[in-house]
Amino acid sequence: MSDLTLVGVDLGKHSFHLHGQDKPGREVFRKKLSRQQMMRFFGNIPTCTVVMEACAGSHFVARELIAMGHQAKLISPQFVRPFVKSNKNDFVDAEAICEAATRPTMRFVAPKTESQQILSIMHRTRESLVHDRTKAVNQMHGFLLEFGISLPKGPTMMKRLGNILAEHELPVRLTVLLQRLHQHFSYLNEQIKEMDKELVGQLADDDLGSRLLSIPCVGPITASLLAAEMGDGKQYGCSRDFAASVGLVPRQYSTGGKANLLGISKRGDKNLRRLLVQCARVYMFRLKYQHGALADWVRSMLCRRHSNVVACALANKLARIAWAIAAHHTQFEAGPDALAA
Repeated sequence: MSDLTLVGVDLGKHSFHLHGQDKPGREVFRKKLSRQQMMRFFGNIPTCTVVMEACAGSHFVARELIAMGHQAKLISPQFVRPFVKSNKNDFVDAEAICEAATRPTMRFVAPKTESQQILSIMHRTRESLVHDRTKAVNQMHGFLLEFGISLPKGPTMMKRLGNILAEHELPVRLTVLLQRLHQHFSYLNEQIKEMDKELVGQLADDDLGSRLLSIPCVGPITASLLAAEMGDGKQYGCSRDFAASVGLVPRQYSTGGKANLLGISKRGDKNLRRLLVQCARVYMFRLKYQHGALADWVRSMLCRRHSNVVACALANKLARIAWAIAAHHTQFEAGPDALAA
């Protein structure tokens, strides 16, 4: 094991397949281990580079390996796929991970800290609660419509469902079902409010999250998700790299020296991209109250482009500003420097 330099790990739920190789790339070992056996194995070998695909459980394993003194790297699965040889199996996947890691231009995913993972889980939980609340509201609207009661869209009318049921003569069983759905809706609404309070409380103790709130029209939900996904920003070479990771840059299909730019790539975290676009639309809606270089840039863009295009361009700009705040430990300023960020 003295000549071991790189280990590729194909992660699983219960079993893990390891492929070790030396500096020239020759195979040193292949092993199939359980989780406990793998941790004991890495605790007994000299420090080396351990590479895995960025997937469920990979950030926890990376933190454990870093604590042992190893260098842990995560690769996006889409960058490993081209290196899989012929038939696919777990050992071939582990070897492909090693092969991908040796490429000099390979891009790696930064392992998340525990706090970043908790924030990310909170956002996924909140998103699921919002989805369930919308489902409950749509069901109540649909059931009432089947009995000739048409209500305006949205959850606002659901808060006075009791008055609506009292005004109309409906079957008793339907009324009981609607009341149960309304109780479920109220429970989900309270859970979402509690989750929002927890996010605000976490931001108060987070230096980066507090600085991200200085960006105009960026609220606690967007700021906390930015802090969870971006971290200190050091894994990105520049602000455009972060915007590209969120999918807010144009897709390119160029050939023969002719550049052909399409719509935005829509890669990365869909929820974060949606929130940034919403922040951009709120900024455009309140544009008459905004001042500074960023507001002037938006006004000039609206004179030349459709508002949807400007919203995506402004979301790209907000992502770049967020990266600059994280990477340079600054706050947003509405002066001329804000646009350059």
